[in-house]
Amino acid sequence: MVPFVLIFGVFYFLMIRPQQKKQKEQADWLKNLKKDDEVVTTGGLIGRITGLTDSTATLEVQEKVRLKVLRSAITSAAPKKEAAKDAAPAPQKS
Repeated sequence: MVPFVLIFGVFYFLMIRPQQKKQKEQADWLKNLKKDDEVVTTGGLIGRITGLTDSTATLEVQEKVRLKVLRSAITSAAPKKEAAKDAAPAPQKS
């Protein structure tokens, strides 16, 4: 009985608890989204939030092109444009 409790305790503190904490942080982050935030969806779309409801967000992916997505489909903030320019190699002249 004692080894089972010990194994469950270790499993809880190493696997379950950190995952619950991460899920809570993600839920709080989704609640605090606001207009004009740049975000990435699970499908890889990058857009700027133009409208929000309790369960959906409207993203502008290009000028005058808007998509309505579930808030749960938003995974992270979009990378900064300056960082993307630095990461891309400069074209080589022939």
